[in-house]
Amino acid sequence: MVKRFVQRHPVRTQRALEILPGVFSWSLILFPIWGSFVVPNLVAYYVIAFSVYWLWRSLVVAVLSIAAHFKIKASKQFDWVSDLKKNFPQKWNSIHHIVVIPTYKEPITTLQRTLEALSLQSYPRQNLHVMLSFEDREGQDARDKAQQLTKEFGKKFGHLWSTFHPDIEGEVKGKSSNTSWGAKEAKRILVDQEKMPIENITISSEDADARFHQNYFANLTYDYLTVEKPHNKIWQGGIAFYNNIWEVPAPIRVLSSVFSVTQMYILMRRDRLINFSSYSTSLKHVDEIGYWDTDVIPEDYRLFFKSYFAKKGDFQVNPIYLPVYCDAAQARGFWNTMSNQYEQIKRWAWGVSDDAYIIRQFILSEAPFWQRLVRVFKVVEDHFLWPVNWFAITVSAILPPLLNEEFSRTILGKTLPQVTSTLLTFALVSFVVIFTLDAINRPPKPGQEKKRGFFSYVIQLAEFILLPVVGFFFSALPGIDAHTRLMLGKYIEYKVTEKV
Repeated sequence: MVKRFVQRHPVRTQRALEILPGVFSWSLILFPIWGSFVVPNLVAYYVIAFSVYWLWRSLVVAVLSIAAHFKIKASKQFDWVSDLKKNFPQKWNSIHHIVVIPTYKEPITTLQRTLEALSLQSYPRQNLHVMLSFEDREGQDARDKAQQLTKEFGKKFGHLWSTFHPDIEGEVKGKSSNTSWGAKEAKRILVDQEKMPIENITISSEDADARFHQNYFANLTYDYLTVEKPHNKIWQGGIAFYNNIWEVPAPIRVLSSVFSVTQMYILMRRDRLINFSSYSTSLKHVDEIGYWDTDVIPEDYRLFFKSYFAKKGDFQVNPIYLPVYCDAAQARGFWNTMSNQYEQIKRWAWGVSDDAYIIRQFILSEAPFWQRLVRVFKVVEDHFLWPVNWFAITVSAILPPLLNEEFSRTILGKTLPQVTSTLLTFALVSFVVIFTLDAINRPPKPGQEKKRGFFSYVIQLAEFILLPVVGFFFSALPGIDAHTRLMLGKYIEYKVTEKV
């Protein structure tokens, strides 16, 4: 019945599902305010339940982040090429890798750094084929960059191509449409013209500011040759926002630290792991499903669920326990950097716009019911609660006794702040773990390459005091901004942030 309704009314159900996240998040944010007058007991139980939920999630993050740290440490030291030669003597170097780098107005120094990291890969460089996918609207600057980069790096890879993605009617300007264009061009050259077997090729979408660890493609090749159904996989490394960590203001630095350790944790969660930022998959697979969609802004989650439903649930993301270093948001000047970070988080939060597509496909899909229910529920949970988390754990507990004097005199009213405070204090263990792992993995400050000074660790710890404020301005606020815009039909455009 529901399936039939969705099929008959695609526009109406799409719009209803777009309204749903905003209604949900605003309802939970406002409930402790009006509920404190009407049903204060229910508000109290809601706040306690959310605190227990937050404690559980915090402990899971702490434990799995530590496990991921040791896996990454071991993987960095492992000789992947030697293991490839030993286990696959005839075909260890038969796998080729296309790397698509979508770029628009990136400084040439950033692109040089990215290509330099690729040129240091331990896997044979002649098996790496790089597609610099510029936007045609960048004009002559893009062509000048392409010419200079080809001159500097053209002989360091199997191929180094440049393409210029035109503005096409019906496409949304952004990473997804640009990546799709670059991938099709690479396939046209390498497979259609040079007749390389498509089954032996992976394709990676790499952010223009990203640096893959030097063993990334050796590790990817090993996994590609050993897993069952390699054409039903995406591979994801641990995104770490450390490229410019010492150059950005303290609020951005602490936010980047939390993001980086959280990305380590998520590698351990196969049930939650979805490709993000820079990742790899099979060229045969993306060719089968029609490449990246060109009418969306968030390309990573859309690619996963497009793949997942196309393969009827027989699809997953495999972790690669190696870092992928990226830039933290940065611009010229403090306030421009703050604005940059806000816009970046809002764009990430706009991933909630994919939930309408995800839920609709969940209803129509032939994938095993319980499997797709768990997979979709966990994504929807993260997206729907994005703006709610901060309010629920910081201010909701004080509202019932503050707004309702009669309730404040009850036992529940008197103990509510203490109970939630105790639960959230235990949850702070996750922030201790995040600080420790960040301190271990964060690269040294320029000029202190051999050893970080004690004072720098003290400053780093002190910066974590900013988390409540940072969490509001760079998580809750952009999250509710994205939800509200989607609810009202005020769709955002892909806004390229300033690059330095």
